[in-house]
Amino acid sequence: MPIRPENKSRYPADWPAISLAAKQAAGWRCACTGQCGRGTHHRRCPNRQSQPAYGTGTTVVLTTAHLNHQPEDVRPDNLAAMCQGCHLHHDRAHHRVTAALTRAADLAAAGQLALEPVADLAMPTEPVLPPAPPAAPASVCGEPLPFFNHPDDTETTEVRS
Repeated sequence: MPIRPENKSRYPADWPAISLAAKQAAGWRCACTGQCGRGTHHRRCPNRQSQPAYGTGTTVVLTTAHLNHQPEDVRPDNLAAMCQGCHLHHDRAHHRVTAALTRAADLAAAGQLALEPVADLAMPTEPVLPPAPPAAPASVCGEPLPFFNHPDDTETTEVRS
């Protein structure tokens, strides 16, 4: 998968050699054993470099995935050779966040004001209730009001003229 220009500095200078070594160690076959979350293979993914991908028939391009999504961490146990389908599924949550941040930055650059952060909206707070209305008077000058029911009456009070 291509490295975005803004992330290039996060990869070591010898990344091409590190990535090549991961693919060679995997025998040029996708090393995903389900950690991508696709649910399409129960054991190791059958896709091989430059061969038709199972299910789609597209040509497989083997990539090197960072299992913890940190490009700076190039320990062999953090790297896995993955076909492009498994790699995209493995990174899907990361891609959602990146896309949302990119959209927000584009909107801000265009002058759109930001809403409260989602984390602030998710914090439970006590609702602010309006003050209770005053109790309705049962009568004025001894006359019952026509629009209030009295607690001990079962019928609506009639209006007297």
